[in-house]
Amino acid sequence: MVAVIEQLKDHLNRAIIGQPDLTHELLVALIANGHVLLEGPPGIAKTTAAKALANAIDSRFQRIQFTPDLLPGDVTGSDIYQQETGEFSFIPGPIMNDIVLADEINRAPAKVQSALLEAMGENQVTVGNHSYALSPLFFVIATQNPIEQEGTYPLPEAQLDRFMLKINLGYPSAASELEVLRLVRQQDLHKASTPSTSQPLCKPSDILELQQKALSLYMSESVEQYIVQLVMATRKPELYLGDAGKGTNLIEFGASPRGTLALDRCARANALLNGRDFVTPDDVRQIALPVLRHRIITTFEAQAAGLSVDDLLKRLISHVPAL
Repeated sequence: MVAVIEQLKDHLNRAIIGQPDLTHELLVALIANGHVLLEGPPGIAKTTAAKALANAIDSRFQRIQFTPDLLPGDVTGSDIYQQETGEFSFIPGPIMNDIVLADEINRAPAKVQSALLEAMGENQVTVGNHSYALSPLFFVIATQNPIEQEGTYPLPEAQLDRFMLKINLGYPSAASELEVLRLVRQQDLHKASTPSTSQPLCKPSDILELQQKALSLYMSESVEQYIVQLVMATRKPELYLGDAGKGTNLIEFGASPRGTLALDRCARANALLNGRDFVTPDDVRQIALPVLRHRIITTFEAQAAGLSVDDLLKRLISHVPAL
């Protein structure tokens, strides 16, 4: 299993230049058996990252390009009347695959975004009177552009909460961008003369084994308590910030119990990726931002003070002691 992890890390870091946090957190989400939302401006390798991960696994991959005219049935599949038999038959949609890229998910209206709710929460889709089980590996990688750009629809809170991680991406450094420029040029030069020979690095069964391995890692009661206290701090920040809070109401809604479960799973996956068979408070702290940032709604006072969700979470993490 160590070899599989190292191969995946190496493959992703070669495919995605200058984004080590992205590659690490993608693997955390995969091993934690959750779904991931990538947010950032166009052209910074969000779709490339999803394709690179899918290519590394011998699995069924499907990309769904979300657009304003997309219908829920275009995602889940639908019952189609067969004239030859006089009966309806289910035609599977693109969601019935192992790894699904929901590209630019915020380009589609809420009713289409909600078509993913049951699939992401219960690993099944219901069409008509029948429910259809999804793959045990089922993994959604959704991408979106920032909501302040034109032609986008903010995801509902219920939909956001289904994502285990939300990864915010920025522009690469000048050195990384120069490396990308040279790499893409070389790929384009050799594309016509050298056919692609890339082979998957692992099988779905390897990923499922990693998921079970992560769940079996040792976690002490003190680390469990630390996870719970971090989530509690998002609901009652004034109890933890002390003078730093100034008595101001900063968070309107904190993380849900689903956030607690996600933090537990991701801390375990993080420990496994870091080569340990036990979980430490550092594993929790390292992954807390992408796990919690999309589960918190700040108040007007916090926004007026120029405090982002990440700013508040960093304050809370620094004030909640590890037991």
